Amino acid sequence: MLPPELPPARQAPAQPPRPKRSGKGHLYAIIIVESLLLALIILGGMLGDLDREKGKDEFPEMEEIWSYGSGNTKVIRIPLRGMIALGGDKPLFGSDAGSADSALKAIRRATHDEEVKAIIMDIDSGGGGITASDILYEALKDFRSAKPGRKIVSIFGDVAASGAYYVAMASDHVVARPTSITGSIGVLIQSLNLQGLGEKVGIKDITIKSGKNKDILNPLKELTEEQRTMLEEIVNELHTHFVSVVAEGRNMSIETIAELADGRIFTASAAHNLELVDQIGYWDDAMRKTSELLGVKKVKVFRYRQDVGFMSLLEGRAKFDPASGLYNKLSRTRLLYLWQF
Repeated sequence: MLPPELPPARQAPAQPPRPKRSGKGHLYAIIIVESLLLALIILGGMLGDLDREKGKDEFPEMEEIWSYGSGNTKVIRIPLRGMIALGGDKPLFGSDAGSADSALKAIRRATHDEEVKAIIMDIDSGGGGITASDILYEALKDFRSAKPGRKIVSIFGDVAASGAYYVAMASDHVVARPTSITGSIGVLIQSLNLQGLGEKVGIKDITIKSGKNKDILNPLKELTEEQRTMLEEIVNELHTHFVSVVAEGRNMSIETIAELADGRIFTASAAHNLELVDQIGYWDDAMRKTSELLGVKKVKVFRYRQDVGFMSLLEGRAKFDPASGLYNKLSRTRLLYLWQF
């Protein structure tokens, strides 16, 4: 007998063709996500402002981290690194530790904490903006005057020159490491003149201005003698102010400082011999001197860390614009307390 025939195999039903994905769908998704992020930032800012009793720039919220030492005497260590400039480009996430912006927030945070008895400024900078340097200097003086008995000690890293040295003049004691470079007491304004190059390659300047000096330091025009005199007067006035700040901070005569304030830099030993710093030493020496100035046996040193919550991350994401930052750094001409090397 022949075996019974098997039923025919069932075929899987045909699948309907998948719709093609449109690039517009991805675009709409990005727009929706960005809109939600923006809404969260606005809502979080509104709720945060309602919860606060004080302005967050005047009374910044920062996390305290135990850094060195022990005891009951609270001291804050504040780093100052790199170019001194306020309101510049922020990193994508959080705060740029050691920047002038972070240092200013930390000084203000310490000023309003009655338990803080001293600040140790840990400086490694060649200087920067004139106004930014002066704002940090005044903020340190405000810290001291906010409560009797407070002290400020500065310790230098590789470099503490020009505007960074200016900031240190608010200190009660200055420690330079043996390998530190300091000084450079002077003012700088710098630009490039590309007129000759422009004529060779066919670049022409087109400037519409309201007065003959409105485009002073235009890189495609020669500086006139009148304009040079104007700029020299500004530089000299700001230089005189720098000299007076150093004279006050070092308790020396203006005449003595003026002889040293030609922009030259000094090694730690030379600066110590000239009484531009008080001591050559290291971090432990700075801590010991802080204890001595406060009249205690030991100090407990803290540092601050910017609180990076969810809203801070969103704010950093919203402000991220690397192209804009590059343009600003390349295009700006400013008066500087800066040592360039």
